[in-house]
Amino acid sequence: MINYLFENYSDMLTLLLQHLYMVTLSIAIALVIAIPLVIIVMHSKILQAIVLSLFGVLYSIPSIAMFAFFIPFLGLGQTTAIVVLVIYNQYILVRNILAAFNAIEPSVIEAAKGMGLNPFQLFLKIEFPLALPIILGGTRIAVISTIGIATIASIVNAGGLGIILFEGLRMNYLTEILWGTILSAGLALVANQILLFFEKIALKKAKGE
Repeated sequence: MINYLFENYSDMLTLLLQHLYMVTLSIAIALVIAIPLVIIVMHSKILQAIVLSLFGVLYSIPSIAMFAFFIPFLGLGQTTAIVVLVIYNQYILVRNILAAFNAIEPSVIEAAKGMGLNPFQLFLKIEFPLALPIILGGTRIAVISTIGIATIASIVNAGGLGIILFEGLRMNYLTEILWGTILSAGLALVANQILLFFEKIALKKAKGE
């Protein structure tokens, strides 16, 4: 395994960076879509149910089938991979962001309104800071899930760590399989710890500590 690392470290680093790029970009785009969407539907239980049901159905579609569906429209490459990853992230993010805002005590909102805060100030100064710990928790789950799903993106020539893993499976080469698994798991572990750190900070601020 060590020999494989020394002989292929440059290619492995390139694939790791490709994987990180896909995950980071897809999560960023997904958040830009999810947060405004939640703001639109958060005051309507019916709209919440419709949106969550829709994204729940999409999330239940096998990732290979989802990648295959978009190939005729977007072709092979990272664009297809990122679009699919953004779609999968919506269910996790929207559900958790909704839970975050719904968990805020109504009395806190009423007190803030009584202080004369307008809707924008209310969201920026009260609602978002209180919801942030749960939002970061949902983002953490989405990132870990995306790291795993992005591995399959190699089937659409999007690069990433799936190249190592599937090449090892195709050639029955245990060393490649192990390195693909180790790098994917390691990336997920590091991402989890980083986001957990920020989640704890946000939680302390939300509690006024």
